[in-house]
Amino acid sequence: MWLDAQERAVWLSLTGVMFRLPAALDTQLQREAGLTYFEYLVLAIVSEQDGHVLRMSELARVTSASLSRLSHVAKRLESAGLLRREQDADDRRCTNAVLTKAGMKTVVAAAPDHVAEVRRLVFDGLSPAQLQQLRRISDVLLDSIAPGSAGEPFRQA
Repeated sequence: MWLDAQERAVWLSLTGVMFRLPAALDTQLQREAGLTYFEYLVLAIVSEQDGHVLRMSELARVTSASLSRLSHVAKRLESAGLLRREQDADDRRCTNAVLTKAGMKTVVAAAPDHVAEVRRLVFDGLSPAQLQQLRRISDVLLDSIAPGSAGEPFRQA
């Protein structure tokens, strides 16, 4: 069964956002901070954890990345001195991502321009009522994709 005309128009618009927004954020972050959007996201998520430490498996889950992709990104971030990987003291089968001081400094330095770009691309053109609608719609979609993740998709479980 095909999408009807309204569903098709909404789907194509949403698809445009899903592809173009990450690309636009990637461009800004690479230009301003020398990071990809995914690298910034990894650093930002780890920076928000207690002790700036998060298990790689949990980081992969919250970023919807394969362990292989995350491992490649972690290796690049390690080479830049922004992140290190170490064995978990409580479960030696697990590896933790640990944000370095340089990594925290990088996140703090990149955040203002990144937030300004997010505001420009997403929030500035929306009214307060539209923002509430976008939140409700996004939560419904997130709950369909990953039940229980609505509200805080990057929250540590």
